[in-house]
Amino acid sequence: MSRLRSSSLEIKEKGTEFLREQLDAAQKELKLKDEECVRLSHVRNQLEQELEELTASLFEEAHKMVREANVKQAAAEKQLKEAQGKIDVLQAEVSALKTLVLTSTPSSPNRQLHPQLLSPGSSRAPSRPGGHTRNKSASGALQLQTEAAPMDAATNREDKELDSVLFAEFLSWKERPGLDRSSAFIGRVYREDIGPCLSFTCSELSQSVQCAVENNSLTIEPVASSSLHTLKALECGGPNKCALSGMSRPCRHRIKLGDKENYYYISPSSRARITAVCNFFTYIRYIQQGLVRQDVQQMFWEVMRLRREMSVAKLGYFLTEQS
Repeated sequence: MSRLRSSSLEIKEKGTEFLREQLDAAQKELKLKDEECVRLSHVRNQLEQELEELTASLFEEAHKMVREANVKQAAAEKQLKEAQGKIDVLQAEVSALKTLVLTSTPSSPNRQLHPQLLSPGSSRAPSRPGGHTRNKSASGALQLQTEAAPMDAATNREDKELDSVLFAEFLSWKERPGLDRSSAFIGRVYREDIGPCLSFTCSELSQSVQCAVENNSLTIEPVASSSLHTLKALECGGPNKCALSGMSRPCRHRIKLGDKENYYYISPSSRARITAVCNFFTYIRYIQQGLVRQDVQQMFWEVMRLRREMSVAKLGYFLTEQS
């Protein structure tokens, strides 16, 4: 009996020890799984937080983009309305200008379009359509005309022959008209006519005059008796001294460059040279704006006539106004 009891006790002890080992292994495995669950839970919480932050950031960025788009759209609509209004005004002005310009060329200017062409003794020049009065280089340049020498009409007659090189340069320029000196046509006119015609003793003032003519910001006006004592005008020449040539000559006109306050007295010869260049730019701008209703050869000969006037003026010839 004692032997049976001892064997049963051994069996119990071994079974208990085996179960204890299984329990320890199960507890260790459970602990590892608990740790893994905690780690995964932490990862999940971190991902959820990052997702929330990203979603909030995306919504904020989307709202910001919508606000900016609305602001830009409002600004664009406002600019469109302003531009449309300006276009309507410009179209009205162009229509009025075309009405006056269609029959006006530098050789036969429309005196309503160019009030400066009225004689000095006439009453105040009529205003331009729309209530604007300007005396700019491109719209108010006085027309210089060469004095016709008496000749026998039966035996002497002026004739002309088209120069193929000059005409080819003009045709090339006519395709894309502009004032870029890289063009062979414009470059030649600057080199042979405009530059020499606007080259005076006072070189600095000459450059300023040329820039003002190019920018259509030069004003020529008769000298009023009330302005003869003006100090600024006297500082820039005077009634008896040309500010450009520096020579003592009666100065019946003065010029103003852009928005500057100074006036410069100029002699009749200097005025003739400036207006000759202004006439050329006026006609070139007419061509640019599509206001000249002539064929290309007529345009070319009108340009050549204006170049001849610049050449005549730079040689010292000019017409004097008769009272």
